Amino acid sequence: MKAVRRTTRSLPALLFLACALALVALTASAPRAGAATSVSAIADALRRSPVYVDPAAAAQLSAADADSLARQIKDADKPLFIAVLPAGYPTGNLFTNLRTATGITGLYAIRLGDRFDARADSSVLPRTAVRNLVTSVQGETAKNQLTDVTDRALTTMGGKAPASWGGGTGGSGTSGTALIAIGAVVVAGGAGAYALVRRGRRRHEEERRAALDRLRVVVDEDITAFGEELDRLEFHPAEPGADDAMRADYERALNAYDQAKAAMAAARRPEDVRSVTQALEDGRFSLAQLAARREGRPLPERRPPCFFDPRHGPSVADAGWTPPGGAPREVPVCAADATRLADGRDPVVREVDTEHGRRPYWDAGPAYGPWAGGYFGAGILPGLLLGTALGGWMSAPAYAADYGTGYGDFGGFDTGGYQGGDVSGADFDPGDFGDFGGGGGGDFGGGGGDSGDFGGGF
Repeated sequence: MKAVRRTTRSLPALLFLACALALVALTASAPRAGAATSVSAIADALRRSPVYVDPAAAAQLSAADADSLARQIKDADKPLFIAVLPAGYPTGNLFTNLRTATGITGLYAIRLGDRFDARADSSVLPRTAVRNLVTSVQGETAKNQLTDVTDRALTTMGGKAPASWGGGTGGSGTSGTALIAIGAVVVAGGAGAYALVRRGRRRHEEERRAALDRLRVVVDEDITAFGEELDRLEFHPAEPGADDAMRADYERALNAYDQAKAAMAAARRPEDVRSVTQALEDGRFSLAQLAARREGRPLPERRPPCFFDPRHGPSVADAGWTPPGGAPREVPVCAADATRLADGRDPVVREVDTEHGRRPYWDAGPAYGPWAGGYFGAGILPGLLLGTALGGWMSAPAYAADYGTGYGDFGGFDTGGYQGGDVSGADFDPGDFGDFGGGGGGDFGGGGGDSGDFGGGF
């Protein structure tokens, strides 16, 4: 009986001890008030959905707006990841750590307080395009900024959404009733519908031929200009001092000239001129190499041509430029245009004839997309054309239907080669992750510095 009484008297103490232990366990397992969400937790959320809003930043973007962006990204089937984080979130190596933890190739955009920056694997979006995208949305409210980023990124980036998102909301199935109804309409239309389609095709082909005729004038000017460069070269393969490397450069330039002429003669559609301007760009780079060898200078870096007029030759640097009514961006420029911009003067811009008079090529019509794509085939074209008329045309579905391509099918920027959305874990090219510093944007990176990699210029 005494033993029973002792046990009974000890029950309150045992209950108190159990409650205390449970409280300790709950306290240990719960996040501390104000503690930052771990990068691994953010990465886990992004593997399940393209948009993550930290609880501490919920006031920046509503749940409804976040869901709307997520649906848009999923429906576009693109590997765009958006994270909204509180202002005090640690920025050291944030992009590199998040990309490593997520393990998925893509474009990563982060709104951190009132700051914004982005990084991307180069197979999804090139450094210049990311940098220009970041610059174009600075200073906007969170909702407007992330909406603009999503709209612009989805038209320029490549790759596929990761399978872990479960696909878009649109679905691909069609009900049996709908199929029957469609079939009935087709049968009822009969010969009339067939005739309508034929007329539409004829009109479409006439428009394409007219576009090619307009474009042919500009391309012929380019070919002539390159031929004149060859004539002024004053190089002979047997001249004193000429070596095999010089002769190889000269031969490549001559072959590029012949290829451009042959490709233009065979062109039947506006998109066919892409191979012409690609050949001209290859030829001009060969001439730049030849000039460096003859003058004893270091060989030039392979860079895109001058944005303002590809006939200026390979660019030597990137310079800031703002188109009328557009957002600032960096563009590749030749030495002469770099000097003009630095002096506050206007660059020498390639203008072409339009029904509204002479206009810069980026305001001249959608047919100039393939022409520009052949020159800027390293994937920088989307960022260069953000906010211009040509950029707007090229992002529209009608452009892809007419010219067989959108932003993502220019030379080395072919969407078929994208690896976006692939699960790569921490195995990615370190060359894609250098700290881009001042302007923000670009490939992932931390640069190994103490300041981290979140938009060093902010």
